[in-house]
Amino acid sequence: MSTTTTPTREELGLPTFKPHHAISPGEIAIGVIIGRTSEFFDFFVYAIASVLVFPKLFFPFVDPLTGTLYSFAIFALAFIARPFGSLFFMALDRAYGRGVKLTIALFGLGGSTAAIAFLPTYETMGATAIWLLAIFRIAQGFALGGTWDGLASLLALNAPENRRGWWAMVPQLGAPFGLIVASALFAYMIAVLPAADFLEWGWRYPFFVALAINVVALFARLRIVVTEEFQTLFESRDLQPVSVMGTVSKEGRTVLIGAFAPLASFAMFHMVTVFPLSWVFLFTKEAPTRFLLIEVLAAVFGLVAVLFSGRLADRYGRRTLLGTCAVGIAVFSGFAPQLLDGGTAGELVFMIGGFILLGLSFGQSSGVVASAFPTDHRYTGSALTSDLAWLFGAGFAPLAALLLSTHFGLIASGGYLLSGALATLLALWLNKELASR
Repeated sequence: MSTTTTPTREELGLPTFKPHHAISPGEIAIGVIIGRTSEFFDFFVYAIASVLVFPKLFFPFVDPLTGTLYSFAIFALAFIARPFGSLFFMALDRAYGRGVKLTIALFGLGGSTAAIAFLPTYETMGATAIWLLAIFRIAQGFALGGTWDGLASLLALNAPENRRGWWAMVPQLGAPFGLIVASALFAYMIAVLPAADFLEWGWRYPFFVALAINVVALFARLRIVVTEEFQTLFESRDLQPVSVMGTVSKEGRTVLIGAFAPLASFAMFHMVTVFPLSWVFLFTKEAPTRFLLIEVLAAVFGLVAVLFSGRLADRYGRRTLLGTCAVGIAVFSGFAPQLLDGGTAGELVFMIGGFILLGLSFGQSSGVVASAFPTDHRYTGSALTSDLAWLFGAGFAPLAALLLSTHFGLIASGGYLLSGALATLLALWLNKELASR
């Protein structure tokens, strides 16, 4: 009687996995930071171009202010499209796995960003150019809905109990890193090129770079999420996509409160990144290069503040930190926007002070989202909550702030920021357990 034996993975020349391989939080953190940096780089490249490029090339038939408002309206489309992208990619994740979902989403994000670099201008194609810009912006937001990989939640779950705040801030480091790279790249292109060359082709280069960065981020994340060890860990931690409707029906209150809890930091996000650039570019005679470099400097302070937020959250509690920062942002909204009319000194105070507050609050916003859900709904619930928070808190912030400022003065732009701070305080009061772990 003959017997057959199954060849081992070594005999077949296939890679093997160590059965007792320890999952390192540091290894997860690297993938998270690279992934988030790529996403925010795409975000800031488009945001900067919305101020410096798109009003001139796509809306030359109106004055610069109106053109910038139109540009900000298209900017908001990605935030509207993002929740729909999450619905689609969650279904894709359940059917084909996280690796397939991430590959399609990141190539879609990088591809739609790079496609903007090939767009004809209004002078060449008329209104068709504007429609194409809007379509690719929607595609960016739709694809961004599929980049949620659960690694941030996994990172928090595998962190020591007394260091949850520290590890929760790791994903947020991608925002200052992305802004630093995007602002520095635009500043360099503006500095070395004549204005005509920059508007003709120089502005397109950062959009090409976005595709390359997304490819690097894709492999960095796939290296983690498709391995046997991490697939097992995802499953054992219940970090799997579940029905969106089931999550909303069971955790609807948590989704809603979780969406409003980080509004102060999300509103602040655009008040110190996109809006001030538009105000300085439209209403002062300063060169955009100088203010872009101020943004780079302020983002460094924001980076340090994000790091400090982890220590503070672990020592005093995440809810206490977020509540304190919301109060600080409310105070900031009452006087700081007027500093943008105060020359270089005023701009530096506004940007550095704003980024410090942003870093302290934004550094714990992902922890708020993740920790509010039971494990079986954490993956899907966190994605939905993040989408809604960005939509309500940040999507229309540049448009609202610029409209308010031009009609009622800079102090009025603080009203939008104040509303975000009040929403955060209300959400934290309604759910005392939110973000307290």
